[in-house]
Amino acid sequence: MITSPSNQHIAQLHSLHTPKGRAQEDSFLIEGPHLLDAALDAHLVPRLIVYDPEQLGRGARGRQLLGRIEAARAAGATALEAAPAALERASEARTPQGVVAAVATADVAPEKVRARRRGRFRPLLFVVDGVSDPGNLGTLLRSALAADVDEVLLAPGSADPLGPKVVRAASGAHFHLPIRAGVSWEQITAAVYGTPPATQVLLADAEARRAYDAFDLTQRTALVVGNEAHGPSREARRLATEGVSIPMWNRVESLNAAIAASVILFEGARQRRAKEVSRASEADHE
Repeated sequence: MITSPSNQHIAQLHSLHTPKGRAQEDSFLIEGPHLLDAALDAHLVPRLIVYDPEQLGRGARGRQLLGRIEAARAAGATALEAAPAALERASEARTPQGVVAAVATADVAPEKVRARRRGRFRPLLFVVDGVSDPGNLGTLLRSALAADVDEVLLAPGSADPLGPKVVRAASGAHFHLPIRAGVSWEQITAAVYGTPPATQVLLADAEARRAYDAFDLTQRTALVVGNEAHGPSREARRLATEGVSIPMWNRVESLNAAIAASVILFEGARQRRAKEVSRASEADHE
């Protein structure tokens, strides 16, 4: 059992708190039973797992995870027991949840994630324009996965999607949602008008005249959501073909970027479900 916070494996995990450490190790940090379960459910084998068997053994879920950790060890992961003080050093969260692990960055590369998804058509692309708050970005990614977005493109100025706070807030989205970070606006434009090309690029804007539910979001659509404090960038406005707003009552001027994006993305999901139900009904009557 690892007892020292200065142990080399603990130091390796601690280094993943920073962008420099993640780049050097080609890995990122996941913390807690939920995220480790999510990684294992996606058939990923973490490079390193450090865990407190006593803490995990206190609950049914933790005891089940102990068995999965053994299976991951057999599949090639380095899995080591650790005392609470050592685990606290490895963890970025204020309250460690009994397990911390390192996952290879390459395992969540957009191409690999896309290959793991089912091949159905997903009409929505999601462009995140300079959302720098890690919690907001993580929530955006979680909503994007839940709404079955095709891909997320992170414009310059956005938070690092592999930062620990983003990963925790995204709650496992990284393992199933293609996320392209570090891309220029030229690359974003090429992706938006690639194959298949977007027929509309909608910019979330509280001043826009058309409401989000007035658009056909079942066609290939790119939604751009910017930083709520500074507003959309010039590049985002240049790319957009039209603005989209969310009507609100009681003189509320704007919503948090994560909430606004979720409202629009789930309208797209609703429209898609309605279209699929309609097609199925027509097929049944043929």
